[in-house]
Amino acid sequence: MESITFSEINALRSKVKDGYGEAAFSHFVYGSRELKSNYQAGAVNYLSKVLTLKKQDDVSYKVAESVLQYSLFDSTQEIPLPAPNEPKFTFIDLFAGIGGFRIAMQNLGGECVFSSEIDRYSKQTYEANFGDIPFGDITLDETKGAIPKGFDVLCGGFPCQAFSIAGKRGGFDDTRGTLFFDVAEIIKQHRPRAFFLENVKGLISHDKGRTLKTILNVLREDLNYFVPEPRILNAKEFGVPQNRERIFLVGFRKDQDVEHFDYPVSENSDVTINSILERDEVPVKYYLSTQYLSTLRKHRQRHEAKGNGFGYEIIADNSIANAVVCGGMGRERNLVIDNRLTNFTPSTNIKGEVNREGIRKMTPREWARLQGFPENFKIVVSDAQAYKQFGNSVAVPAIQSTGHQLLKALKLI
Repeated sequence: MESITFSEINALRSKVKDGYGEAAFSHFVYGSRELKSNYQAGAVNYLSKVLTLKKQDDVSYKVAESVLQYSLFDSTQEIPLPAPNEPKFTFIDLFAGIGGFRIAMQNLGGECVFSSEIDRYSKQTYEANFGDIPFGDITLDETKGAIPKGFDVLCGGFPCQAFSIAGKRGGFDDTRGTLFFDVAEIIKQHRPRAFFLENVKGLISHDKGRTLKTILNVLREDLNYFVPEPRILNAKEFGVPQNRERIFLVGFRKDQDVEHFDYPVSENSDVTINSILERDEVPVKYYLSTQYLSTLRKHRQRHEAKGNGFGYEIIADNSIANAVVCGGMGRERNLVIDNRLTNFTPSTNIKGEVNREGIRKMTPREWARLQGFPENFKIVVSDAQAYKQFGNSVAVPAIQSTGHQLLKALKLI
């Protein structure tokens, strides 16, 4: 009986061009024994396409199924963050990004049974760290159809969008065309024991408060979940030196007998930016050129003259960072002074002379630490993509603390 290896499959991925199939295959390989049956059909179909390319001849579903069963794939090969061997609960990871929610929930003993993410670079990072490849567009019926039945918790940081609710009561149907509608639709269909959603602080005031009001109305009235008032939590209160406020929203199916929920209490952490800075000398490419530094200072002076100080900001070693964000001047709002540089030769990333004041951007690894990602988390993309990914992600410790309270309420831990 013929078999096939991971390296052979990976070599043919770009030619197969089947995002759904490779996601189903990876979920099959890296899933638990109980989970494999959910993804077997998709995995076999994908493997049939791969084998057809390899053999230059059509390979039937039946033959591919035999090859899938015969090939012994090592599902823990070089994966930094594998699922727990004996999970206490199951969850799905929507709008997964690079897996911040997943790290937190796996740390609490959970198995991720489905993930979805649309950004291809984020999917690369996710695969490098967890093994499985997220499915794509969650608005598609095909993607929703891949979600297995019977999972315990739905997790996700969905984008914030306005609803067309003028003159309406703001219910389930009024959210159509938004990504929250897809979240609500999945909750409606699968009825998980609980859900855990995260969003930007601005959700509270978005569309003059109507967006959040509609969300709560759908979750409480239309879907009949117990939903305590959302809470704004700050990452700096959970062990990372970053001032990052986000809104957290949890809900429980009524038959779970959860009538009260305590969000985690601030840990009053004294951690500072010094705790996450690189211990070795940082490459010259992260240091600002004198020309760019001059531009930033002029930019700041212009804004200060208009009554605001936006421009750039140097974070003191004994202070905490501003929220890391993916766009605009996110990196320039979190500059540090590091005088260890010995090589002042400009890199391809720097135009002009390197500044001698030691002013530099934080590295992607430092941003990872600001978000509470573990040291063994792999960064496999360009710096530009890495900054975007960590800026878009969640603060893992805040997610984990809230997740612990949620699972405690469900009596799962």
